[in-house]
Amino acid sequence: MAASTATASHLIFSSSQSISRFSPFQTLASCSSRTSGGARRRQLAAGGGGVRCMAVAEGAATRRKSGYEIETLTNWLLKQEQAGTIDAELTIVLSSISMACKQIASLVQRASISNLTGVQGAVNVQGEDQKKLDVVSNEVFSNCLRSSGRTGIIASEEEDVPVAVEESYSGNYIVVFDPLDGSSNIDAAVSTGSIFGIYSPNDECLADTEADSTLDSIHQRCVVNVCQPGNNLLAAGYCMYSSSVIFVITIGKGVYAFTLDPMFGEFVLTQENVQIPKAGKIYSFNEGNYQMWDDKLKKYIDDLKDPGPSGKPYSSRYIGSLVGDFHRTLLYGGIYGYPRDTKSKNGKLRLLYECAPMSFIVEQAGGKGSDGHTRVLDIQPTEIHQRVPLYIGSVEEVEKLEKYLA
Repeated sequence: MAASTATASHLIFSSSQSISRFSPFQTLASCSSRTSGGARRRQLAAGGGGVRCMAVAEGAATRRKSGYEIETLTNWLLKQEQAGTIDAELTIVLSSISMACKQIASLVQRASISNLTGVQGAVNVQGEDQKKLDVVSNEVFSNCLRSSGRTGIIASEEEDVPVAVEESYSGNYIVVFDPLDGSSNIDAAVSTGSIFGIYSPNDECLADTEADSTLDSIHQRCVVNVCQPGNNLLAAGYCMYSSSVIFVITIGKGVYAFTLDPMFGEFVLTQENVQIPKAGKIYSFNEGNYQMWDDKLKKYIDDLKDPGPSGKPYSSRYIGSLVGDFHRTLLYGGIYGYPRDTKSKNGKLRLLYECAPMSFIVEQAGGKGSDGHTRVLDIQPTEIHQRVPLYIGSVEEVEKLEKYLA
C-alpha cells in the first residue's frame, strides 16, 4: 500500500510540475511528503493524497495569449455587435456573405473537376460572355442573402435590375455585389474574388430609369434605393480566392483581414487595422491599351518607367483581376488604375459593385480612390451599371496621377 501511495504521490507531483510549465500563471506547489505510513493511509481513506499541491495565480493581468487562441470572423462580428458598432441584423448579413464566399471558394477550387470552366453560352447585361462560374456564383450569393432574411434588395453585376428579395421588404439592408470578379482567369487558375457593399435604404436618391420603360414600380423603387454614393456605405469587403482564401472587410472602423482555415472551415483573423503604405513603387495598369489612352496618362506612365535620380523605375504588376491587383496594392503600396480610353469612354469598372466598395476599403486603410479628378465615394450614381475610371492605392501615388490628369 505504501508503495502504491508513493507512486500516486509521485504522479500527482509530476502532473503539477507538467501543468506549471504550460500554464499562463506562475504555479507555486506546496507539497508535504513526511507523513508516516499509517497517517498516509488515513489521508487516502479520507480522500486526501500523499502530496498536497496548491496553485497560486500571480497577476492575472500578465496572462499571455495562448498559441491556440484564435479569433474567427463570427467572434469578431459578435464583438462589434456588443460594442454597438453594428447591429444584429448587419451581423447576420455579413455572416451570410462569408458563407457565400466559402461556397464559391470551394466551387473555384473544383472548377475543372466539376466542369465549371469555360463559357456558359449567355451574355450578361454588360454585353460580356458569362462564364459558367459567373452564373453559379451569382446564384450562390443571391441564395445566401435571401436566406438571411435581413436583406430587402440585392443588386448584382450579373443582373439587369436589382431584385426585391421579398415583396414585404422584411430586411433593411441593400447589398450590391460582383459575385466573381476576374472570372476570365478561372480556366488558368489565376486569382479571382468576390466584392460586396452594404447600404441602408435611401428614398431620396434619384435614378435615371428612362432607358428601360418596361420596369414596373417595384423595380423602379429598387433602382432608386440602390443608386447611392459610396459615402453611404455601411460596410464593404472582398474575398480573394487564391493560394489562400482571404476575406477583407471594413465596417467603417478600419480594415481587417481573415484567412480561411481549411482545418475547420472558419475565417480566422490574420491582420488587424491594415494600413496601406503612403507611397509605393508598383503600378498596375493594363498597358496593352496604352495607345488608346489620353496623352496626359501616357506621360504619367512614361515617367513611372524613367529611372530618374534614384536609378530605379517603378515596377509593373498586373494580374487582370481587380481583387488580386487591389489586395497586393493594399499590402505593398503603389497604384492600381483602370482608365477610360477611346474604346471605353467611361472605363470598364462598375461604380456600385467594384469602385465604391474598393474605395471605401482603401480609405479606411489610409489610401485614396479617385476617377482621376473626383473622389470616388462622392460620385452620385445615375444608373445601376454605371462605369467610371478608377485609380486607387497609396495617397501620394493617386495624388501624383491626379496632377498629371489635371
